[in-house]
Amino acid sequence: MEVWKSVASIAISVILILIGNFALKLYQRQWVRPNRIQRQLKELGFKGNPYRFLHGDMKEFFSIAGGATSKPIEFSHDIGARVLPYEDHIVKKHGKNSFIWFGAKPRLNIMDPMLVKEILSKPDDFHKVYPDPVADLVVGGLSTAHGEKWPRHRKIINLAFNLEKLKGTLPEIYLSCKDTISKWKALVSATGTTEIDAWPYIENLARDMISRAAFGSNFEEGRRIFQLHEMQADLAFQFMGTSYIPWARHFKVKENRKMKVLNKEMIDQLSRIVKKREETLKKGEKVNKDDLLSVLIEATRKEMQEEGSGMSMEEVIDECKVFYSAGADSTARLLVWTMVCLSKHTDWQSRAREEVFQVMGKNDIDFEKLNHLRIINMILYEVLRLYPPAGMLLRATSKTTKLGNLTIPAWVHLTMPVIFHNHDAEIWGEDAKEFNPQRFSEGISNATKGLPVFIPFSWGPRTCIGQHFAMIEVKMAVAMILQNFSFELSPSYLHAPELYFLLRPQYGAKIILQDL
Repeated sequence: MEVWKSVASIAISVILILIGNFALKLYQRQWVRPNRIQRQLKELGFKGNPYRFLHGDMKEFFSIAGGATSKPIEFSHDIGARVLPYEDHIVKKHGKNSFIWFGAKPRLNIMDPMLVKEILSKPDDFHKVYPDPVADLVVGGLSTAHGEKWPRHRKIINLAFNLEKLKGTLPEIYLSCKDTISKWKALVSATGTTEIDAWPYIENLARDMISRAAFGSNFEEGRRIFQLHEMQADLAFQFMGTSYIPWARHFKVKENRKMKVLNKEMIDQLSRIVKKREETLKKGEKVNKDDLLSVLIEATRKEMQEEGSGMSMEEVIDECKVFYSAGADSTARLLVWTMVCLSKHTDWQSRAREEVFQVMGKNDIDFEKLNHLRIINMILYEVLRLYPPAGMLLRATSKTTKLGNLTIPAWVHLTMPVIFHNHDAEIWGEDAKEFNPQRFSEGISNATKGLPVFIPFSWGPRTCIGQHFAMIEVKMAVAMILQNFSFELSPSYLHAPELYFLLRPQYGAKIILQDL
């Protein structure tokens, strides 16, 4: 009996010690550290709301964000307050040098372009932030790689994105665009005009382009992969809502299990595509050896020959997952907002169409002449400025770090609200919130006065590796649409830009198509 009493006493003591350690750690992380950082930030000249235990600004954040996205806005390119509603509220309340409490972690608004440049040029000091480890299942690959893995993967994937290899993808991109044009032609065949929601067509087009050009398949073959990606993204968005609460993700047992099941199915789907390509290559059958998948498979062979120099099959599948999802998403966003802007500003639509007819004619696309579409280039830059795919970039410090003349404490997030920079009248002039592609007539450098403020695909060593590919895809799609249709916004169109990972039209993109 005495032995059992001793065992029970020891067990109770251990439990009390564990509870005490947990409580102490919680107190340190959720009260002591935030209040210490708050004092340091105020000394640096940053202002914000007083820290509130555990949730910080999150209650107010979700209230204001929910109100902003509950209804559409009058058509305007001044969308900052809808896209980043709480950030806009804090900047108006506390000024540009302000911060938000995302739970116990402060997020500093970095509005100085030179500081943004410094942050993005030092990825080891200011590393990427992901709200929850499950996000790696949605993103992963090169976008979340760090340490020795990142330069190794970047070097390999760069091979697939040099100019000559990109040219080899143009026929596949053309076929994807032609399929969409044919579908729209069928819709307008009876009366010469029709109303459509362009958004689902554009999403499918972007997915088909990345599937054909990067993997040699098409949207139908990759349909399940995109469905899985959407389900994973929805779950990840749910995790983000509570990511500021310590250990919250561990209590989402059902969601964690579902995320793992979805990830396993996606890996199985991608594995089949990779193995099918491997078998094709082994048989010596005709295949595009310049597409992303062929380049990655070749890299796995190097891994076998020279350990550490290439990529494992697991890494190849991880990179395929990124390009299936992120590659299609960014292209779709740029194309849909281009369609919206040209539907509203039909004078620029007419100018762009005239250029296409002059450079390429009225029927087919001359691949070599895509670079001569100067007006379309200007339009795409202006759309990227007003509707950047990533409305905000986020980085973090894990140690005390110098930034310009500032000493940033550890455990601080740095927010770079791209959309605020892009709409800043001090940088872009009085017409900063208006659609004016003419500002890019003499190039990006002249439009930005040499400042590093135009960063739609990020900046520095971790600039989006697929940006040139995305621009080629969208440029070809826009040119072919202009060859075949005129279009304007439908009276039923609702203007509601929404930042759901990337900037999307919350209620779609209703336009009226007119056959030419």
